[in-house]
Amino acid sequence: MKHNKKRNTAFIYETLSKELTKSIINKDEQKKSLIVSIIKEHFGKNSILGKELNLYKALLETENIQEVVAERLLQEAKNAHTRLDKNKIFDAQSQVIAAINKGVGQHTWSNFITNFKSLASVSAIFSNKTTVKKKILFEQAMVNRMSARKSAAPIDELKTIDSLTYRTFIKNFNNKYGELLQEQKDLLNRYITSFADDGFELRLYLNEELSRLKDFLKSSSATVLEPALSKKINEVTEYLEGFRKREFTDIDLNKVLKTQELVQELSSND
Repeated sequence: MKHNKKRNTAFIYETLSKELTKSIINKDEQKKSLIVSIIKEHFGKNSILGKELNLYKALLETENIQEVVAERLLQEAKNAHTRLDKNKIFDAQSQVIAAINKGVGQHTWSNFITNFKSLASVSAIFSNKTTVKKKILFEQAMVNRMSARKSAAPIDELKTIDSLTYRTFIKNFNNKYGELLQEQKDLLNRYITSFADDGFELRLYLNEELSRLKDFLKSSSATVLEPALSKKINEVTEYLEGFRKREFTDIDLNKVLKTQELVQELSSND
């Protein structure tokens, strides 16, 4: 089926996320600030594109549920999409397309998005231009995917950033600090996605993760015998204590990543 990716809200978000990741890797602050401003303006939780994006995610991020639940979820997503103003969606897409062309560059549309077929399938399900036969086939495939057993091979899951770009991000960090821990991967993923939801998921994650790191470091500082290491632990703990009062930056990202590595090393030495 012919598909106009520039009129696919989820694709626009995905390709912007990839460009954002590139700017972070390349330390291009100007480009990063521009992309963040575009995402915040056009994909905020109260924006029309933000609401449509959430419907895409509701279908593509769901898995391992009962078939009857998958069918209900699909129907509710379709109903919610019919209530969205299609003219407003078109106008909002036109605005973000223009912003990307002017500020980020035409090359943005050439980014390889691994789950492009899935994004196109959901777009077809939501579209009133799709034939009845094709829509039924797309819907059945979506229900099958959402209700597939977890052990089954995933079918083109929705990922916030392209896997190749994410691996590049991880590789660059590994070259500096060694192998990436699972908690570091979780932090990086939430950091990159935070620009669309005003950092809501990131703040939730940090609330628990910073508490874990602080509690561990506080308990470790009382038992560490080396004065230099004990001083370092206290410095890190003080930094984490004052973090909540500030906006989370790239500098904070690296500090927390290093702290996660320090905690892992101390845990291994226990």
